[in-house]
Amino acid sequence: MKNITGGVCAAQGFVAHGVHCGIRKNTSKNDLSLIVSEIPCSAAAVYTTNLVKGAPLIVTKAHLQNGTAQAVICNSGNANTCNADGIKIAETMSELTAKELGISPDDIVVASTGVIGQPLSVDPIAAALPDLAKGLNPDGGHEAALGIMTTDTVAKEVAVEFTLGGKTCRIGGIAKGSGMIHPNMATMLVFLTSDVAISPEMLQKALSGDIQNTFNMISIDGDTSTNDMVVILSNGKAGNPEITRDDEDFAVFMKALNTVTVGLCRMIAGDGEGATKLLECVVSGAKDTATAKTVAKSVICSSLLKAAMFGADANWGRVLCAIGYSGADVDVTKIDVSFKSAKGEILVCKDGAGVDFSEEIAKEILLEKEIEILVDLGSGDISSTAWGCDLTYDYVKINGDYRT
Repeated sequence: MKNITGGVCAAQGFVAHGVHCGIRKNTSKNDLSLIVSEIPCSAAAVYTTNLVKGAPLIVTKAHLQNGTAQAVICNSGNANTCNADGIKIAETMSELTAKELGISPDDIVVASTGVIGQPLSVDPIAAALPDLAKGLNPDGGHEAALGIMTTDTVAKEVAVEFTLGGKTCRIGGIAKGSGMIHPNMATMLVFLTSDVAISPEMLQKALSGDIQNTFNMISIDGDTSTNDMVVILSNGKAGNPEITRDDEDFAVFMKALNTVTVGLCRMIAGDGEGATKLLECVVSGAKDTATAKTVAKSVICSSLLKAAMFGADANWGRVLCAIGYSGADVDVTKIDVSFKSAKGEILVCKDGAGVDFSEEIAKEILLEKEIEILVDLGSGDISSTAWGCDLTYDYVKINGDYRT
């Protein structure tokens, strides 16, 4: 298993491109992206749990009922959510893209991200599609990654290479996500590609299983988005024996998929709106998985803790507070808490009570860009990890006038 470059174009048989079509006012930023496989793919997806769902999700879910797809079209700058003609627009985007590529509209994944409740004209998309399709190339993954960004400050791309059945295989992906990020699935846009031969059923099993420990364990601001989803396309170009059951090859595929998704999770959390730090809460010593996950999520979602991390304040009481209201059945007299970064690790709480520690050393540890919050519940051997970011003044500035 090794990390490679290429993002969504790392896998064999995939091309991509991104352009500015005119949805976003800033002409220097891409706002339309296209990802295409040379051949039809096994396809799987997971969707936001928000009852208010963007029209693209509804259309995409219908398209993926047969477990196959060949292309992804995505615009940024407008979510196409809560629009009276939203379904028609999403379907038209699919039809126009399919016509340009010479494939069926049912093989198109359509996605949109941006402002909710604003009218979306399909005209700029239609006008840009010929050049977008013409520009498709094996090195176009980065341009596609730029085209799905909204308030993101950096493009998010990950890819890995591994072996199945003696064949070299790859999984790559791009993601957008900076605000309106909160469990449960899915609160971001993630497009994954693979050249592994795998049945649609096993691909869906892999994705649905993976997100429980990755994308469902991120929180930026406590708001679950209306539009977002994770989609994976796998075209079989690697030539490995097709994965059709839960066997050793499936386990290797799951490990590779997890490597990509964890990488994207960390990028999303670290690029939270206004964020200056990536926070990773690692819970150990839990009696069961549900307890470990509940505690990790509660800690990472605490606005008070997030604010303390912004100020490099080792206020461990906020960790205990978040655990206490999480609803998890824990023995608070057994909880240990430490803070860790590249500058070292410091124990701040033992058996549910404070210990003497150097505030100066703690501050030095918490001034780093990546902070680990280590929680040992002392009641078992189960662990879980959640990701988030600090809460800064800039988060309010960004969201105070996001629409206008």
